Amino acid sequence: MQPTPSQTEGPFYPERLPADHDFDLLRNGQADYTAGQTAWVEGVVTDTLGVPVAGAEVEIWQCDQQGHYHHPRDGGLADPAFQGFGRVTVGKDGRYRFRTLRPAKYTGRTPHIHVKVRLGNTDLLTTQLYVAGDPGNASDSIWRRLGTQGQSAVTVPFAQWSDGLRAVFPIVVKV
Repeated sequence: MQPTPSQTEGPFYPERLPADHDFDLLRNGQADYTAGQTAWVEGVVTDTLGVPVAGAEVEIWQCDQQGHYHHPRDGGLADPAFQGFGRVTVGKDGRYRFRTLRPAKYTGRTPHIHVKVRLGNTDLLTTQLYVAGDPGNASDSIWRRLGTQGQSAVTVPFAQWSDGLRAVFPIVVKV
C-alpha cells in the first residue's frame, strides 16, 4: 500500500493544547458548537503492509465555520465553543473517530482538516484531508501540488449519514 501523502502542517498547529482535546470538536468544555454541518471523520491507521498501527495517536485541527483557528496568529477570532483540535489513541484495530464539522474554507484555502499521526515520540505523518467535489479544490495550490494520485488519497466524500455527514479517511504510514 502507498503511504498517505505528507503535507504541510500549516501555520495554525496549536502552540499549546487546549484543556479539552478529545474526539468531539463540537463540544468545548460545557459549550456546544452549532454552526456548520456535523461530520464524523473516521478511519483506520495502517502501515504499508495493511497492518493496523496499534497505539498510534491521531490528531486533527481545523478552523471554525467562519474560517478562524484557535491560534494567536489568527487574531483570537475563533468561536470559543468550537474545540478546534482533537486527539485520540487508536486500539489494536487501528480505528479512530472524531466528531467535528464539515471543513469550512478560509481566506486562500479550500476546506480541509489537518491530520497528524504519531507513535510514541515519533511523528509518522502530517497531512490534510479534503472534501471531494468541493469547488475550491481546483484553485488550492497545496491540493493541486499533490497530483492526481495524491489528491485521490487525501480527498474523500462527506456523505449524508444518520447523525450528520460521514467521511472515511484511511491513513497509511511508514513505521
